[in-house]
Amino acid sequence: MDIVFVEGGVTAPKGFLAAGVHCGIKKCKKDLAIVFSKVPAVAAGVFTTNKVKAAPVLVTMENIKDGKIQAIVANSGNANACTGEKGLKDAKEMTEITAKRLNIAPCDVAVASTGVIGVYLPMDKVREGIESCAKILSVEGASDAALAIMTTDTFKKEAAVKIKIHGREITIGGMAKGSGMIHPDMATMLCFLTTDANIEEKALRKALKDAADKSFNMISVDGDTSTNDMVLIMSNGLAGNNTITEGTDEYEIFYLALEKLCVEFAKMIARDGEGATKLIEITVKNARDKESAVKAARTISKSYLVKAAIFGEDANWGRIMCAVGYSGIDFDPEEVDIFISSKKGEVKLVENGVGLDFSEEKAKEILSEKDVNLTVDLKQGEFNATAWGCDLSYDYVKINASYRT
Repeated sequence: MDIVFVEGGVTAPKGFLAAGVHCGIKKCKKDLAIVFSKVPAVAAGVFTTNKVKAAPVLVTMENIKDGKIQAIVANSGNANACTGEKGLKDAKEMTEITAKRLNIAPCDVAVASTGVIGVYLPMDKVREGIESCAKILSVEGASDAALAIMTTDTFKKEAAVKIKIHGREITIGGMAKGSGMIHPDMATMLCFLTTDANIEEKALRKALKDAADKSFNMISVDGDTSTNDMVLIMSNGLAGNNTITEGTDEYEIFYLALEKLCVEFAKMIARDGEGATKLIEITVKNARDKESAVKAARTISKSYLVKAAIFGEDANWGRIMCAVGYSGIDFDPEEVDIFISSKKGEVKLVENGVGLDFSEEKAKEILSEKDVNLTVDLKQGEFNATAWGCDLSYDYVKINASYRT
């Protein structure tokens, strides 16, 4: 099975349009986006686990209950979180204005916001922004839409993949944002996915949940879980394939493509962590069970001491061992091997729980790369897991010390 990355982002699949504009929430950068399917679409979503959920999250969770969404409206620069009844009213109004402009029902519109918490939306600007954005929707608008959902992101995040099922070409596209407040179980990130596959809603929901568990729920930048996270997918069926259902070969092909795309976005988000200079991929091998592998990998990914050591290009393997030790999993410390690797090669730091006499110069050379891999072999079973994170630099503090200004 071939999964091929292609250009086009969120409008790569047939029948999707998008646009992004500057409406004035932010000083000068684009801050409002719309993604629209020309025809009705089945939909699924995964949302923040934070007890404090922003108004747009609550509205979208309600609207997607019937498994149908035809448009997404999203703003950046203002989270519309902790804004009470007015915040809910404003989020609902965003769906109503968008629906009116697109001639669809408000309940078929998802709404998302990202930015500063505790500030009311400037609805006069948002209203005008939605009107302007809806007028310029196009296939070419994907890039502007991706720019419009960014906050402290340093680059836009968009991608798409193509697969073939029974001779029919199917495309899955998307755009995402995320840089800070990133932690497993969905954290300050938005990801909007589109596909022209014909897939039943139940199967789509399962595919998204499982893909999110393997990707977005395996990244950590700073350990904070946001109030506004969501991943949404719309599927409009315009590829013309036979309906994909759970438990079939066709479902497996679709799922693997979706997972691959979600992992790509997860890595983009981790790489773009606030102040980050390196992407860290953590693989835990041969754990007793899947839960242990996941827990250990996640724990390493969020360790500030590990992240700081990688920033300093210091092969301080004791911090990795320490993180596995407090992860809560059952393992034998005297069986653990630890490796670091990158394009510059691989060095084994620990064997059977004891540090080796490795070359510090070679280790530093490996850690000087932008992409660094940490591998922990527990030698306890046959279960593996991979998580992603970034290093912790001085700039992370600078960015977050003055975020509101």
